[in-house]
Amino acid sequence: MIDDRAQKFDDSDLKLVSKLCDRKFGVGADGLILIRNHADYDFEMIYFNADGSQSMCGNGARCAVAFSAFLGILKKKTSFLAIDGAHEAILKDGLVQLLMGDVAGIDEKGADSFVNTGSPHHIRFVEDVQNYPIFAEGKKVRYDQMYAPAGTNVNFVEKVSADEIFVRTYERGVEDETLSCGTGVTAAAIAFGKELTAATIKIKTLGGQLSVKFKASENGAFKEVWLIGPAEQVFAGKINL
Repeated sequence: MIDDRAQKFDDSDLKLVSKLCDRKFGVGADGLILIRNHADYDFEMIYFNADGSQSMCGNGARCAVAFSAFLGILKKKTSFLAIDGAHEAILKDGLVQLLMGDVAGIDEKGADSFVNTGSPHHIRFVEDVQNYPIFAEGKKVRYDQMYAPAGTNVNFVEKVSADEIFVRTYERGVEDETLSCGTGVTAAAIAFGKELTAATIKIKTLGGQLSVKFKASENGAFKEVWLIGPAEQVFAGKINL
C-alpha cells in the first residue's frame, strides 16, 4: 500500500512493481496498491498484480479503504474509483463493507461456472478442498484455451453448510494460490447461492473469514453485492528504490 497522492510513483515501471512484490528481494506481496487523489471521488485505487498487470482486487479495495481512513481521507463512508468503475464502502464494527459492481450473470461451463466480478473467475465445486491440488488444477484452467489469451482466475469451492463455503483460489498475475481473493469469493458465493433471491454467504479462506451478500434480479443478474471482512494494518516502513 503506497500513499501516492503526490503522484511520485512511476506506475509505468512494471519491473519496479514486480521487484517490490518479490518475496525474496522486495517487500513481498500478492499485489501493489497506489492511493491517489481524484477530483470526483474520495480517492482512486490503482491496483497491480505481482507481475505488473492490472485488475480489480476486492480484498485489495477493502485494504485501500482501511488505509485511506488511516490517512485521514475518509471516516465511516467513502466513494472511490477502481479499474472497474466507482465503488462505495462502509467502515463499521471493525469491518470494511465494500459494494462491488453488479454481476451480469453466471456462464455455465459444463459442471463448472464462470462469473465476472470485476475480474474473471472460473468456479469449480469440489469435495475436500483442503487437500485438493489447487496449483496443478488451477494452472490448467487458468491457461485453458477457452480463456485465451488473457486467462482467468480459478476458484475451488467446498460446501460447508447451507450458508457457508470454503474457497481456495489460484490467481492469474500471481500465478499461484493466494490466501484469500475478494473478487473470487464473491464469484463463488454468487455461484453457490444463485438459486436464492437474496443471500448472505459466509466464506472460509486460508487467510480468514469473509462474507458476501447480494440480491438476485429476474434477468439473471445480481445487484447490491457486498464483500465484507476485516482489514488490519500490520506494519509500515520505507524501502530504498
